[in-house]
Amino acid sequence: MENEVLKTVKGTKDFMPQEQMQRNWIRRTLEAVFETYGCKPLETPMLQHYELLASKYGGGDEILKEVYRLNDQGDRELGLRYDLTVPLTKVVGMNPEMRMPFKRYEIGKVFRDGPVKTGRLREFIQCDVDIVGTTSVLAEAELLSMAFEAFKRLGLDVYIEVNNRKLLTGVLQELGVPVERSGDVMLSLDKLEKIGVDGVRDDLRERNVEESLVLAITSFLQEGVITLDLLAERFTSPLVQEGIRELRDMLAYVKGAGVNGDLRFSPFLARGLGIYTGIVYEIFLQDGSITSSIGSGGRYDQIIGRLLDDGREYPAVGISFGLDVILAALANRNTQEQKAADVLVIPLGTEASSLGLANRLRESGIRVELELTGRRLKKALDYANKEGVAFALIYGENEVNSGQVVVRDMREGTEQSVPLELVEKWLSDKLAGGKEER
Repeated sequence: MENEVLKTVKGTKDFMPQEQMQRNWIRRTLEAVFETYGCKPLETPMLQHYELLASKYGGGDEILKEVYRLNDQGDRELGLRYDLTVPLTKVVGMNPEMRMPFKRYEIGKVFRDGPVKTGRLREFIQCDVDIVGTTSVLAEAELLSMAFEAFKRLGLDVYIEVNNRKLLTGVLQELGVPVERSGDVMLSLDKLEKIGVDGVRDDLRERNVEESLVLAITSFLQEGVITLDLLAERFTSPLVQEGIRELRDMLAYVKGAGVNGDLRFSPFLARGLGIYTGIVYEIFLQDGSITSSIGSGGRYDQIIGRLLDDGREYPAVGISFGLDVILAALANRNTQEQKAADVLVIPLGTEASSLGLANRLRESGIRVELELTGRRLKKALDYANKEGVAFALIYGENEVNSGQVVVRDMREGTEQSVPLELVEKWLSDKLAGGKEER
């Protein structure tokens, strides 16, 4: 029984210090980027009313199968949030005086009782940015610009696939696909890169799509490379033309801004069938070391208005970054380990003075650990070495009396005495130089 209790619940994980420091660094990096783009922080409860989560305009039936449901002591039906968008809708509805556009970011845990795979647990962190209150595709351009900047700072080389649901829906309509079959067809077409035209044909047949539609769709796929220009010439419906115009405008904004990023048109990218209404996008690693997307999003102009049902329109567009899949991507890169402290202060019978010294250094922004166990100098230095601490400060009675501190460079194995009044600047300069070298 005890062994069972000590097991981690399936789909969850204990993040030990080294890994958690890396996660914290990812989070801080994303937050810094979000805030440079003028996004405001928001935090919503993990617990939500199940009725809100179960709304037909929320995540849909497939998501509801994965919702963790519970009842509180007042017998209220609650659930753990499965994303950060539905709670955002609640916030917008509860604050009708909110100035638009509302540009928020939220980084928090969400829960889905679904399949477990690399980079996706049942308890995981989403990092979302949403802009509510504008129909301009300049908002999409800004989010894609932000995504490229975020992954640049994270040291990951990515490309972004883009499409427009209006364009895809209009193309299928002109190919004769009835509205009630468009979802099945989109799901098949979304697999084109993985299974090829023959695979799409077989998949459509397995979904019991009429043979005449299967032939029309596969014939179109066999015509060659599908570009925006080709679609603009071949399909003339207003819906297709509007989708193409929005994509071209967005791409022009991104290019005109000088954004250095790899954007690729993907004509069959669909994403959440019951959610997205316009431009959609998914982010992938250039080297393919992780095949699933590491970020995604799109425009969802109808969801908030339908959920709130207050007669108002709430055009919105968002993007979501998966912190845990980003962590997995960085693990594949053998990135430099994060350190908890840069300096270890070792007191030799000078505990109070050493605490004072440590606090002085901390006030200068230096990350300092104080040796607390009273172990011998050799063992304290061995600990510093194993923890990857850059400098050990040896502070005994002789140092207190002479106004000096012995600084040991753990990377080079050298020692020198530094005047106490200069030690903050000396360490700050050395640590800054180390960061530049890295």
